Amino acid sequence: MAQAILSPDQPAAMGIHYHYHSLSYMLEAQKRAGYQSIELFCAAPHVQMTAEGIAERSTLLQTLRNSGLRVICVTPDNCMGPWQYAAAGGETIAQCKRYFRHALELAADLNCPQVACHSGWGLLDEPREEAWKRSLDFMSWYCQEAASLGITLVMESLRAAESNLVNSLPTLQQYLRELGCSNIKPMIDTCAMAVAGETMEEWFAAFGSEIAHMHFVDGTPYFHLAWGDGNRSLEGYLAAIAANHYHGALTQEITDGRYYDDPAAADAQSYRILRNYM
Repeated sequence: MAQAILSPDQPAAMGIHYHYHSLSYMLEAQKRAGYQSIELFCAAPHVQMTAEGIAERSTLLQTLRNSGLRVICVTPDNCMGPWQYAAAGGETIAQCKRYFRHALELAADLNCPQVACHSGWGLLDEPREEAWKRSLDFMSWYCQEAASLGITLVMESLRAAESNLVNSLPTLQQYLRELGCSNIKPMIDTCAMAVAGETMEEWFAAFGSEIAHMHFVDGTPYFHLAWGDGNRSLEGYLAAIAANHYHGALTQEITDGRYYDDPAAADAQSYRILRNYM
């Protein structure tokens, strides 16, 4: 048995790799694997959310409340669809604001303390500074909306292929410094961190106890894989977590298509490996 570093409630499940399975199936499988909490990814087929609202909202809330799993973070779909934080155009921005406000309200109804976000991205044929300013303006509004509901935003960096705004530790530091809001905190995504050539020690040195959340997955270093399927140093990460007294959630943001047929096996595999350190 390895040294006990984690508490049983730190690993949190997520649902991107359950793209072809129902919400009920996902929740049952994740609870069976040993998870006590989830990060709710708000995308089809589990959460049908648009600027107009959330379809079957009451049924969704009942299913989640009856699952026996705590929702510790809500993550609106914000990478590939039309909803993003650096959107341009008055009506587009208005629709994005309505969409992301629904995510905050869902979190509040679930007594969930955190909503995940990132900077969004700019178009490659426009000055980066213009998209940067749009993102900051949008995030200032978002922080105010979140504060009105008692919610903390947690912001990750993205990979450079996903965003030309915040895609590294230094750019996240700059962004949060310029934003200047007290209810938005940094979060680590081990994939984005590894692809950028950064270390967890560097992130803790930069942010210390301000780090409020993690997407904690294996990789090569690319990809979001179940633990055991990549080459990232789990023990190295856990040593940094222990040394810096991080007690927040470690979300298993497993996304790779190889897991779509049997996502429950991937969740069970990751939890089984992490359980060795509890």
